[in-house]
Formats: sequence, structure tokens, C-alpha cells
Amino acid sequence: MEIKSAEFVISNTDVRKCPEGNKPEYAFIGRSNVGKSSLINMLTNKKGLAMTSQTPGKTLLINHFLINKEWYLVDLPGYGFAQRGKENREQLKRIIENYILDREQLTCLFVLLDCRHEAQKIDLEFMEWLGENGVPFAIIFTKIDKISKGRLKENLQAYTNKLLETWEELPPIFFSSSEKKEGREEILEYIKEINQSL
Repeated sequence: MEIKSAEFVISNTDVRKCPEGNKPEYAFIGRSNVGKSSLINMLTNKKGLAMTSQTPGKTLLINHFLINKEWYLVDLPGYGFAQRGKENREQLKRIIENYILDREQLTCLFVLLDCRHEAQKIDLEFMEWLGENGVPFAIIFTKIDKISKGRLKENLQAYTNKLLETWEELPPIFFSSSEKKEGREEILEYIKEINQSL
């Protein structure tokens, strides 16, 4: 898929204020510092589209970007950021859950995982919650340029084994490096295929 246009449309904390209409939406979510903004900028080929930050937990809003005037890329707040107060965390959890459960246009949720780390309880629980609620999702392992091929293979095998303890079959899995633009074609092709089947 060629991305001809990517424009910011709206930011908000309320699912009811999301854009009207029935264009499919592909949302991206992950723990703080997983490289979500960099991935979005890499996919759209627009450097400053999503704000990248050295400070984890910067995305506190639901951000809609209209791609090729055909579908929305949605940047969701990260989850599980410990340095926020409990009240703030609860509020973010509400924003995320309301969007995921109530937004009919949500076509696929991409869950971003840092390939350098072992399976984290918070990620596993989040994906389990998605499964329980019948939310279609795919996994993107980020930052694959940061570790050796051998280590990447080991980490992925361990992660897959962990997922198979609770899942009968695995969701689609992608690998990406924002710096090296790896994974871009595969992810965009997957979105294109879904769009064509709608």
C-alpha cells in the first residue's frame, strides 16, 4: 500500500467525539516507551505526525489520523505507566477501554511489544482481556534492530510459548524497526487486505 496522504484529524478523551462515518480504524497501543509514535511516523512516512518523546506516557489522548482519505490510523494512550498517579491511571484505562469496546469502526488493534523484553504480565493480561471481549488484534514486535538475530529468535520463541499457554492459536505477528523501516510493507499490506475484504 502506498500512503499518499496522512493528516491529523482530532484528539480527544471521549469515544463519542471520535470522527463520524464508517471508515475502518486501525489502532495502535502498547506500554509506554515501546516505540509507538516512531512506528506510526515510519508507517506514514511523516516524521512529526505522531509526537515522539523521551518521556514515557506522553500520549494521553485518542489521536485520529486520516490515511489516503480512506481509513483512520488511531494512536491510543499507552497503558501501565507506573509514574502516573492512581487516579490518572484509572482515567487512562477508562479512555482506552471505552474506545476499544465501544468504537464500532475499530477494525484491528495492533498491540506493540518491545522484542528485547520477556513476556510481561501486563501485556499478557491486556491481550487476554482483548480475547475475552472478542477484539480483533495483531502483535507488532518493535525495535528488532536493537538485538541480535539469534536473541530475537529466542525471545520470540519464549513469547510464543507463553501465549500458547492460554491461546489456541496466535494472532498475526509482525516485526518492525522504525529506524530501519523494517516491517512497514508487511503491516500496510495487512491493513490493505483487511480493507479490501470489508
